[in-house]
Order: sequence, then structure tokens, then C-alpha cells
Amino acid sequence: MGSFVLGLGYIDGTGVALCGGKAANLGELTRIGGIDVPAGFCVTTDAFRRVLGPSSIEAHRDAEAVRSRLEGVTIPADVAEEITAAVAGFPGGTAFAVRSSATTEDLSAASFAGQQDTYLNVVGADAVLEHVRRCWASLFTERAVSYRERNGIDHRRAEMAVVVQRMVFPHAAGVLFTADPATSNRKVACVEAAFGLGEAFVSGLVNADVYQVADAGIVRKSIAAKEIALHAAAGGGTREEAVAPGRQREPALTEEQVLELVRLGRRIEAHFGRPQDVEWCLDGSGFRVVQSRPITTLFPVPETDDGENHVYVSVGHQQMMTDAMKPLGLSVWQLTTPRPMTVVGGRLFVDVTRILTTPSSRAGFLAVIGKSDPLMDDAIRTVLGREDFLPPARTDEDVPLIAGAAPATIDTDPDVVTELIGATEASVAALRREIRGRSGPEVFEFVLADLRELRRLLFDPRGSQVITAGMQATWWLNENLREWLGEKNAADALSLSAPHNVTSEMGLALLDVADAVRPHPEVVALLEKAGDDFLEELPRVPGGRQARDAIEGYLARYGMRCVGEIDITRQRWSERPAALLPLILTNVRNFEQGAGERRFEQGRQEAWKKEQEVLVRLRLLPGGEGKAAETKRMVDRLRTFIGYREYPKYGMISRYFAYRVALLEEASRLTRAGVLDTPEDAFFLTFQEFHEVARTSRADSALIRRRREEFAAYESLTPPRVLTSDGEAISGTYRREDLPAGALVGLAVSGGTVEGRARVVLDMAQADLEPGDVLVTAHTDPSWSPLFVAAAGVVTEVGGLMTHGAVVAREYGLPAVVGVEGATRSIRDGQRIRVNGTDGYVEILG
Repeated sequence: MGSFVLGLGYIDGTGVALCGGKAANLGELTRIGGIDVPAGFCVTTDAFRRVLGPSSIEAHRDAEAVRSRLEGVTIPADVAEEITAAVAGFPGGTAFAVRSSATTEDLSAASFAGQQDTYLNVVGADAVLEHVRRCWASLFTERAVSYRERNGIDHRRAEMAVVVQRMVFPHAAGVLFTADPATSNRKVACVEAAFGLGEAFVSGLVNADVYQVADAGIVRKSIAAKEIALHAAAGGGTREEAVAPGRQREPALTEEQVLELVRLGRRIEAHFGRPQDVEWCLDGSGFRVVQSRPITTLFPVPETDDGENHVYVSVGHQQMMTDAMKPLGLSVWQLTTPRPMTVVGGRLFVDVTRILTTPSSRAGFLAVIGKSDPLMDDAIRTVLGREDFLPPARTDEDVPLIAGAAPATIDTDPDVVTELIGATEASVAALRREIRGRSGPEVFEFVLADLRELRRLLFDPRGSQVITAGMQATWWLNENLREWLGEKNAADALSLSAPHNVTSEMGLALLDVADAVRPHPEVVALLEKAGDDFLEELPRVPGGRQARDAIEGYLARYGMRCVGEIDITRQRWSERPAALLPLILTNVRNFEQGAGERRFEQGRQEAWKKEQEVLVRLRLLPGGEGKAAETKRMVDRLRTFIGYREYPKYGMISRYFAYRVALLEEASRLTRAGVLDTPEDAFFLTFQEFHEVARTSRADSALIRRRREEFAAYESLTPPRVLTSDGEAISGTYRREDLPAGALVGLAVSGGTVEGRARVVLDMAQADLEPGDVLVTAHTDPSWSPLFVAAAGVVTEVGGLMTHGAVVAREYGLPAVVGVEGATRSIRDGQRIRVNGTDGYVEILG
């Protein structure tokens, strides 16, 4: 064969650029013993470029023109001759499947399944040439172009090869997933099977039989009513055929065939080294494999070397930041925490196997998790309910203490909180002075030394006792006042406007910034159309200096924060103050002068009134004086300590910002020296690797490029709350039956009920709330608290009772429900919804 055509047997996994992803994988399949791949050839990307000529698609708007050109193009004689000769190598009248094989298709990061075209039962050289041309054109359909844009793939990198294979006329066909695509469990395979050609159920035309297969055999099966089958039509193409009523419920495969197919799939998986999505056909000669590609939606499996089963819990769900993190951010976080953490899919997980297999620690862990995150609790209990998954119980091992499990013994002393805050502020000020001017390896050595100071402050035993005391006071009040008075979530109202909550203060402080902007129409007009340099422009308009001073004062206090702030690679507000403008302008529109101070005082008064009401009611009960005295003690404990829950993270992020500034300066120096291509390259190195680059002035550009590609793939994955060493992703279930019909269930974290317009916000910079709106989003970290000020209620997909968003919602008195799975998909922006923050559900009203 010539340069435009290659037989499948001459292609392997290295041939993506020449033959596309599908052909490269088919070529690899021909090298696996016992795998039957229909014979065929590939029309290479050389032919595509020969036909397309020097022009290429530069942007979405060019796609239609290029597609039209390819659909009508005359294939050059030399290309057509090679394709015709390849067809002639098969017996006369052979039918072919003509299938797209793009260079961006069937890859590890994006499958492109169904984005380009396949044509079946194509007979004759002229028909093959015509359908090759159609496959070329399908690279530029609107859906294919949009898919590339969503996956960040440059259109100019996309080229099209075409696979031409001998047609299989099967009596059954389908798909085999060598890992369960629903749960990600690598030890469970999933088979889907239907009568006739597989395109019938791939296109949604018919239902398929479904089998789940584990080591023990078939563990679950569902036989569908298969009313229609797709078969080859005389003269080319396909036709639908009705399945006789008596056969519709017959299995498309015998159970022995299902098990044989899974064995073949395991062989294919072992060859490629990762779970596969395999398309197969079954005819009189047995199983034929017509495609295999990686399953790109699976969350990765943590690596272990002990051969035992493990259980991992997500760190991001506790930190309200489930986005993928870059390697520098992950490694700095790992250096911050004393607890070992595993990096999986760009996220951090903690191995809790030892905790769960030690009875004493298991009880405390489940007690704390059950109060804070019922979904994680249910997921863990699901694993515990499986016989023989975890190792036998251990009693002789030291395991980490469970925060919140042991009673806090600290006295209710407000001075403890002010002393802790003062110590952190003094330490951060010293860090800022001492880190200035350092460069080269000295920067890294200084940061490593300062991380010890960060850990000392972050895990100060007194600070841990303060946080635990606040949490336990919350639980005590909720449990006892519900029993004694029938009050649900009473601690919500009692914690309104608690002192020393730096996160809620941050939101109210932005109301003060709005006060400096609102009286000046020229300032408001400038900010509404401002760019990144707006601080420089402000002094040119009346009132601009006052507004600038207010914004800069806010940034001096809170500018180290940003969305996803636990990732040191994320850009901070101080580095791009324009990120705050939508929030400032929302406050200008929605509030009057002095709203911040009034709101805080109103919350404080409401909490005091709630306290007096509760105490009066308690004194009327049998033993009421004792109950009231104990409740008063717990209310004082709650209000003294609960605000500090937010402070350690504020101190940590303050230090992170100082580290970030110094590390970025070092990355810029290395870029000027030609060691790095851009300063952002450093984000794709671990802290230790970055240190070595600074020491040696040598960087591995291939490693950085691979890390960038991996990060792009990780961004599209959704991390589970609980992950097992089998790769199973377990989200957990709310086991409740006390909900209105159609309600979306979640965790009640801030009491009250509110109705309003849903504003589904995925990017805080795009938020535009009006009075009465309910914020609906995936997750919130402290940087979102200024947006809470403008909201009437809050709904999130991720969160727990003591996560940052829940604490701030309670202090602001906002009804809030967190942990609502799929909220941003189930609730449409603009719909009217009712948020029941007392009972933990959301109703869609219209």
C-alpha cells in the first residue's frame, strides 16, 4: 500500500497522528492474541491533507465552509487510486464499514464518541470513496467543533483519517465496559447487548440487555424488550426490522457468551493498561471486536502496593473545593497538613482504612461524619456493610485522633480566641517582612521552614479545642432543644452575628466598600464598564479616590482570598481586583448606606431574643431551671467559640499568599533565564520539583507538558465523596421518606424557609443577584461569603454542617440546604424555588 493507505496490521498505538485514534487502537487490537478484528485498512491523514490543501480551519465560523468544500471535493487521482486498489484486495461485492478516525478521537482525555460519522454496509469502490469524503467532512460538523472547544482542543490540531473494514453481519452486537461506568468499580464489567447491528442501541433506537459481571460471575442482569433490530439492507446501508413478539424478551447473549466476552475484554484491558469501552459483534464465527477506546469518565484509582482493600474520603468535600488542583497547589497543601494524603485525579483523599478497622476510632469517626455530612456517612457505611471488603478489625494500632470526637475541655474564655488571633496576625506580619527579597533556592528553604510555623499555628491544641467546643455546643443545643422544646436546628438562630468570624465579617465589609461607591454616580458608571486597570482610573472621577481607598483597604485585609483558595496556584483578589466588581456593584444596587453595621447588629439582637425566648420556655418545664442553666452555658460557649472556626484557614491563606508572591517572582526569574517557558509552568511542578529547578536551572518541559494535559483531563471529572481501592466511587444516599413529592433532598444547615428566584451561579465573577434571589451553586468556599450578603437563601451541591458556607449562612441568617446532588442541573436559572433550611430540602415551584 502507498502513503495514503495503510493496512490495519501495519498500524499501532504510535500511529495517532497518521491514522487517528480509532485506527491506532484497532491496529493495537490486531496484536492481541485471541482477539478477532475484521480486516481492513486506513486512509491516512496524509490523504486528508492532500485533499484539504494548504487551508485549514482557524475558527468555528470556518467550519461550515470547510465542510461544504469537502463534501463536494473531487478526490485527487493518486489518493483515489490507492483507496480503490485497497478495496480491490477484497473479494468482489464485499461490504465495508467506513468509519471516521480523527486524530483527536478515542484518546485518554476525550473519547469523542459519536462526534464524527460511521457508514455501514458500503459496497463498491465508488461508494467507499464517497463515504470517505463524508467522513472527512464530519470533522467540521457543528457538534464536532463544539466538542473540541469544550475540551480545549485546537481545531488546527484536528485531522481526519478513515477506517475501512470488512462489514460484519452480526446476530447480536453491543458494548463492553471493562469497568462499571456508573460506579467506576474496576472489578465489575458491564455488557450491553442487542439483536443485529450495535448502532441501533448506540443511537438510542432500542433498549439493550445489561449484564454486570464480577469475579464471581454475573452479579446482575436486565433483559430488555427489544422490539426493533438494525440489519444490513440489500444494496447497501441499513434497515430496521421488527423483532417477533415471542423473541423480544429473549437474551441477545447466553450467559456463557457474556462471560467469554468479559474474558476477552480483560485481555484487551491488560494490553492497553487501563479500562476500555469495547464495541463488539457476534456472528457465526464468534466475537469480533470493532473498536476499543479508553473510558475517559472514570475517576482514577489510588495506587497501593500492599494488595489490601482501602477506603478513601475526599478532602475537597470538607474544604468546599472539589475542583482539580495543579501539582504545586497539591504539594503545598500536603506539606501543610500532618495527615498523609493521596493525590488522585488532581484531588486529595485521606485513607481512612485504619480508622475504620479500629473499633474505637471507627465509632468516633462515624459519629462526627454522621453529624457533618450524611452522604459521606452513608457512603462509608455502605462499604462497611460489605462482607470481607475491609481487613479484619485491629486493636493494637495507633490511629490519628478524630477531631470533634472527644469532648472539648477548654473553659469558655473569650480571651483565648483573641490571643489565638493575635498570635497568628503577628506571625503573618513577621513572615511578610522576612520573605521579601529572597530568591533562588533560598525562597524554598525559607518557605519550608515557615511551613513549620504555619502547622504550629494551624494545629495549635488550644485552637483545636476552641473549634471542637464550638462544634459540640452546636450539636448539644440542636439535640437537646429539639428534645425539650421541639425546636429544630435551634443553634442556627443562636449563632447569628457571632463575634470573630472573619469570613462573615469579610462579606459585611464589602457592604462598607459599596457605601464608599454608592454616593458617586461617576464612580458607579466607571466600575460598570471597568477593566483590570480600574484602580488607576478611579482618581480621575469625582469620588474616585475615596472609592479606591475603600477597595484597597478591603484588599489589604482580604485580598489574599479567591475562589479555590486552598490551591496556591489560583489567582488572588489582590492580583485581579476586578473579580470583586460584580459583588461591589450588586451591593451598590441592593443595599442602602450603613447596611453592613445594621445587618450585624440586627443578627446580634435576633440571637439575643432567641436566647431569652428559649430560656423562658425551658424554665416552665420540669427541671427547667437546670435545663435553662445548662442551655445558657452552651449558648455562651457557642457564641464565644463558633466564630473562630473560620480563622485558622484565614491565617493559612494569608501565609499562602506570601508564599505565592515569592514563588511567582522566582518563576518569573526562571522564565527570564529561559529555564521555564512561562511562569505558570511552575504550577505544574510539585514544590519539591520546583525547588530542584531553582537549584539546577534545568526543567523537564516534557513533564510540564504532560502535567498540563493531565490537569485538563482531571478538570472534567467529578470526585466522589468516598473512593475505594477498586476504583468504586460512592456518593451516598439520603435515606429519608418525609419529603414533599418532587423535592430535592439535602442537608439542613441553616434554618428557615424562603421562596425566591433561583440564580444558578457557576462562576462567582458572573453572579448578578437581586433582592430575594436564592444562590444555587456547586460549592462555596470562604471567598463566596460576600455573595451570601445579597442572597435570600443558599443551595449547594457540596457541603456539610460545619463547612464554611454553612457556618456563614447561619451567621447571616440565610436558609440554606447543602449537599443537594445535581442541584445546578436540576434547578434552572430563573425558576422559582422554595428552600427549607430547617428540614433540608428544596422544592421547584415553577
